[in-house]
Amino acid sequence: MERLLRAAINTWHGLLAAARSEEAFRQELIALVVAIPVAFLVAEESWKRLALIAVVAFVLVVELLNTAIEKLADRVNLAVDPQIGRVKDMGSAAVGLALLIAGLTWLLALAERFGLI
Repeated sequence: MERLLRAAINTWHGLLAAARSEEAFRQELIALVVAIPVAFLVAEESWKRLALIAVVAFVLVVELLNTAIEKLADRVNLAVDPQIGRVKDMGSAAVGLALLIAGLTWLLALAERFGLI
């Protein structure tokens, strides 16, 4: 039980650190807050609502991983390093793909809701 509590505290600290230092994370957090009630308006089935909320949460997860990679890379080597630059680009690409998946999921749900498909 103590381990679970420590994990929850570490999770909270990580979320706070990301929210304080990363504009993109704050924007995506706002998107999640908006997505939760909107998912109930867009989708009638529970699993679709969950999918709409989950894809936005997935973007937050990927953003957290990308931020962790970037901060670690900056700490390891302060000099300009092409390999570290590529690693950061890969993390950024992961966020971009997560955003694309989320956007397409929401577009599909909205198209279905408004009878376009």
